[in-house]
Amino acid sequence: MIHRIIALASAALAGASLLTAPAVRAQDVKLPPTLTFTAYDTGTAGFNIAVAVGKMMKDKYGTDVRVLPAGNDVARLAPLRAKRAVASAMGSGTYFAQEGVFEFGAKEWGPQPLQLMLSSVDCNAGSLGVARDTGVTEIKQLRGKRVGFVVGSPARSGSAPAILAFGGLKQSDVKIVEFASYGAMWKGLINNDVDAAFATTITGPAKEAETSPRGIIWPPLPHADKAGWERVQKVGSFFFPHVATCGAGISPEKPVELGNYPYPIFVVYASQPADQVYAVTKAMITGYDAYKDSAPGAGGLAPARQTKNWVVPVHPGAVKALKEAGAWSDDQEAHNNALIKRQEVLTGAWADYIRSNPPSDDKQFLSGWMDARAAALKKAGMPNGFEE
Repeated sequence: MIHRIIALASAALAGASLLTAPAVRAQDVKLPPTLTFTAYDTGTAGFNIAVAVGKMMKDKYGTDVRVLPAGNDVARLAPLRAKRAVASAMGSGTYFAQEGVFEFGAKEWGPQPLQLMLSSVDCNAGSLGVARDTGVTEIKQLRGKRVGFVVGSPARSGSAPAILAFGGLKQSDVKIVEFASYGAMWKGLINNDVDAAFATTITGPAKEAETSPRGIIWPPLPHADKAGWERVQKVGSFFFPHVATCGAGISPEKPVELGNYPYPIFVVYASQPADQVYAVTKAMITGYDAYKDSAPGAGGLAPARQTKNWVVPVHPGAVKALKEAGAWSDDQEAHNNALIKRQEVLTGAWADYIRSNPPSDDKQFLSGWMDARAAALKKAGMPNGFEE
């Protein structure tokens, strides 16, 4: 609790320093003396990578980077939206926030115009880790098992159904167990309160589960199973087939065919100044060699390893830095512009819906918004992505 209070105070001070302090110059990159990032709980891959990037910025540019841990996507984005943090190390919750679905379909949120700086795809994968003592070796065998979901975290709760879909399962086919945070969910797996939980294979909690009496296994998603993958991508369009060669119980000698999406995804808001986003992205690119081996997964932040033509746009400031690194193309530019247009359509649809005097009941409000969202996307000739 004390750590969290200090972190929150640091975040507030950092937000103030972004507005009032003079910039620190190093080569052609200007950074403020203090920056704040948000990330998943301490010990997770995203947190560790953010800390590694922060150490590089301190050593190379003299900038102090405070990493504020948060247990779910809503808590991670709140400081960023309030301008108390400059960036967030997110996961697939980036996509759900952009689309205004799940928790982000609540009246307090709506579609969030998030845009990328850099993201990582490395030797790890993102999937359902299953306690080995359950005897489960295939996704379809999770029927009737306990699956962890994190309240307020579409990235963890919205990704699990996509993996279940590979085995032909829906949420109603498993027993949902809700937790307040990502860390609590994985402690639940170790303590036998749940049988499966979503994570990246390199996260600290998965490593803890591997060495616990229960053990851990990652049931494969064979890439040759086209029908299974079609089901995955219908529920989670942000997933793609990926061979994991690192993580809890995984090695180059024991790879597993799983799925993945970029993680962590360092995101900012579209409204943030291009020069600020450019400076942070440029620093991450020029300082890459200093942090690439400092945390598992950090190596995936290299410009040449960026996921191309994904489902969330890259911020113009980051585009400038990627162009300078020779890691941008005309087809990416066209795709990126189309994604920015999608965000404009969603933002406009939300504004119209709010003006329409929507229901005050939370469930009715969300239902009405999803209908309005679908209609706006259809009118714009854009895919919904969340059909029932």
